[in-house]
Amino acid sequence: MKESIAKAVRKLLTEKNVKKLTVKDIVEECQITRQTFYYHFEDIPDLFRWLLERGTERMLQEAKAQGSAEQELRYFFLVALNAAPYVKRGMQTNYRSELEHLLIEYALHFFEQIIEAEHLYQNYTYSEVRLILRYHSWAIIGILREWTEEDTKNLDRIVHQIYLLISGKVVP
Repeated sequence: MKESIAKAVRKLLTEKNVKKLTVKDIVEECQITRQTFYYHFEDIPDLFRWLLERGTERMLQEAKAQGSAEQELRYFFLVALNAAPYVKRGMQTNYRSELEHLLIEYALHFFEQIIEAEHLYQNYTYSEVRLILRYHSWAIIGILREWTEEDTKNLDRIVHQIYLLISGKVVP
């Protein structure tokens, strides 16, 4: 049922261009009751959280199969670029701040996985590492927000430069 609700939300955001996403819109699209929606989700931000958690888990598993941290980062960009239409629509709804917070949280989690796997920042405190990761997460979200066709052509170069920055091999 959660997948059906998620599918309806994606449809509402992309095909019907809903600006103010409501539970009423979702239950009508799914042809379910409000009670059914609230059985599965606390509210719409909870639904977004579930969508991002599922997507992040799947992306992390698939990214790890890429072989290297730089290839994982490239995969992250490809997934983010494919999800961009949904994210942009979601950002136009009344849940923008919650969605933006969740995106940053999951980008941060992704980068935590990379630095753990690569054994980066071993000489830093936990709070220093969190600050570095927050910085990189916001930077990546900013880059993706302003992504262009030219950037797509230069994806490998951009990913390589970002990997060098994250790994501490190049100082910004």
